[in-house]
Order: sequence, then C-alpha cells, then structure tokens
Amino acid sequence: MLNKPPDWGIEPVPERERKLGFLDFFVLWGSYGAGLLVMLAGTLLVPSLGFGWALAAIVVGTVLGNLILLVPSVMGSDHGVPTMVALRQTLGTYGSYLPSLINVVQLVGWTAFELVIMTRAADAITDRLVGVSPRWFWLIFFTLVCVAFAIGGPLVVVRDWLEKFGIWLLLATTAYLTYYLLSHYSLQNIVSRPAEGGLAFPAAVDLVIAMPLSWLPLAADYSRFARSTRASSWGTYLGFFVTNVWFYALGALAVLALGTQNLISSIMALAAGGIALLIVLVDETDNAFADLYSCAVSARNFLSDISHWKLTVFFGVVSFAAAAVLPVRSYESFLLLLGSVFAPLFGVVASDYFLIRRRRLDVEALYDKPGSYYGGFGGYAILSWIVGIAVYRIITSFFPDVGASLPSIVVAGGVYLGLSLIRKK
Repeated sequence: MLNKPPDWGIEPVPERERKLGFLDFFVLWGSYGAGLLVMLAGTLLVPSLGFGWALAAIVVGTVLGNLILLVPSVMGSDHGVPTMVALRQTLGTYGSYLPSLINVVQLVGWTAFELVIMTRAADAITDRLVGVSPRWFWLIFFTLVCVAFAIGGPLVVVRDWLEKFGIWLLLATTAYLTYYLLSHYSLQNIVSRPAEGGLAFPAAVDLVIAMPLSWLPLAADYSRFARSTRASSWGTYLGFFVTNVWFYALGALAVLALGTQNLISSIMALAAGGIALLIVLVDETDNAFADLYSCAVSARNFLSDISHWKLTVFFGVVSFAAAAVLPVRSYESFLLLLGSVFAPLFGVVASDYFLIRRRRLDVEALYDKPGSYYGGFGGYAILSWIVGIAVYRIITSFFPDVGASLPSIVVAGGVYLGLSLIRKK
C-alpha cells in the first residue's frame, strides 16, 4: 500500500489491469450507497410523508435512478475510459469540457458536504466523551485522509480498505442501529403516524432519484477497472440498491422514532450511539474519496498535463475551504440542482450510445489530434441537453409535485434521437 499507485490519467485502462469483479463492485457501490449524507436525505422525506409512502418512494426512486446510473457504468467497463472522456463521442472533445468543468465544481461541493458531516459527527463524539469540540482538527484530519485515499485510487481503496474492513464494520453497525430502533420503538406507531403533507410522492421519488443520479459523472471512472461489463453492472446496481434503500429508510426511521430532524443527535441518543456513529463516520471517508478522486479525473479531461496527485491535493484544499463556510441547510436544493444538469445530459448520452451507436466506440479517435471527436462540438447533443435542462427547471418551478428527473431524461434523449435520425436522412 506504500508503493506509489499507478496513474492511469484519462487513458484507457489496459485489459491486464482491469481486475475488479462482481464482489468488488458490490462492495464499492454498497459503500457509496451508504453514509450519513444518505441518511440525511432520508430525513427530508418525513414527516411530510408517512413512513410507508416514504419507503415506497425510496424503493421506486432507487430502482429508477440505478437504471440511469448503469449508462456511464456500462460505457466505462466496455471501453476502459473515464466518464468525461466517454462523453467526447457525443459532445465532441471541446463540448465535453463543459460537463467536466461542471462536474469539478459539483464534486468540490460534494466533498465539502462530506467533510462538514464527518467533522460535525466527530465533533459530537469528542464532545460527548471528553467535553472538547476540536472542529478544526477534525476538518483537517478528514481532509488529509480523503486526499490520501484519492491519491491511492480505486484498486487500493476497494481491495485494501473496503473489502477487508470498511464495508463489514459498516454493515454490522447499520444492522445494530436498525435493530435498536425497531426493538426500542414501536414500529406500528411509526408506520401509522399520519403524514403532515408538504411533499408529494412524485417529488419524493425525484429526491431519491437525485442520489444515484449524483453519481452519474463518476461511474465510468471506476467501472473502467472492471473485468467484465456484466460483473460491474450487476455489482453496481445491487450494491447501491441495498445500501441506498437501507440508509434512506434508516434516516426516515430515526426521525420518526426519536422525534427530531437532527440526524447526528438522533444517533448519539441511542445506546452505544457514539460508537455506531464513529464506525459510520469512518466509512464516510470513501464517499469523499470518490468525489475527490473523480474531481481530479474530470479535471484532467481538459488539464491532461497536470498529474493526478497534484490535482487531488489542489481540490482537497479547495474542498477544505468550502467546508469551512458551507451551509448544510442548502443540501436539498443542491441535490435538485445537480439533477437538473446531469439527468438530461445522460438521457442524451444513453440515446447516443445505446440506440444510435449500439455500444460501439472508436476509443483511439477519442484521443486523436485531430480525430473524429477532437476539437469538436456536438451541436445536436448540446442543444438536446439544453432542452432537457429547460424541461427540468420548468417542471420544478411550475409543477413541483410531478418530479422532473425522468421527464427531462426522456425529453432530452428523445430530442437527440429525433435530430440524429433527421440528420441521417
């Protein structure tokens, strides 16, 4: 683990280095689908919805969101390229710089959110145990850990951390928290508690869909290390499904059982809650690792001459600064804003890759200067993307109860398919 990890940059990962199988991806995406931020998102569903309807929204949203998540995952495992490079086929090389830049900005935000949550949780633990709140110490500590993980890369994190320790500690702790809540509080009373209103079911589904959609720009960065597309797809879908549903539901359950929206306080109030929170907190580092790692990979789509470790350190410092001033109360609006950008984009990409190109991709042309894609702008794709974003914003502004993610994906993909067929005539 102390050896310098290979830096693949944005080049295709060689076949001999594609070592991750079904279990690796199940563990990796199971870890990504879990965490304090996922539980925090679950608290947004209740008590506006009753627990039964909240659980239904969680399952439906995860099922649908995971299907879209497979789009970049399949592209990465098919050809060994990261997400933003794969977009060159649809948007052109220069056109792919725009989502790359947006992704860098949003991943800095996600990393900062993770650092804030981890710092607050660790601060609550030390305050409970020793009466000290060393906020700045924890913020610096977690930033350094996440930077180290991001420099190590997916193979190190999956094989040497998650599969040996992280995921098993997390599952055991989550099982304990679930058991404690169900054994100490009446499930019948929780389930029968009436909804207070204010959140329609389609909008709740949309909020859940936003979580897997937030991983869209990252998926191929990890699936490019897969031994096969089948293994990575099933591992990604099932791993994320199990833990995302579990942690969303656990967040909603904690709020209804304990009567408070403060997630960290809710966990700390349980017996051995401090230990449980500590273990969940330790696992949270892999989510921040993923954000920081892919932030550097996305940046190299347009800054290919700068090494991975330098970009990782730079964005780690930027995320640290953002975490120092970030208002967590904007979390819900942040999720929805991200969905409005990347959901329709991958509707376009799905239409292009699966329906038009039939999963064929000239990988060498992605890097040629000049080549089929280099220096170009995919005008039809960008126009369709803009239409999809407009549909998303119109629905959220004027029809907020409908849910905007799926309509924007379908419209953007449909517009692109129609324009492409017209062009061929």
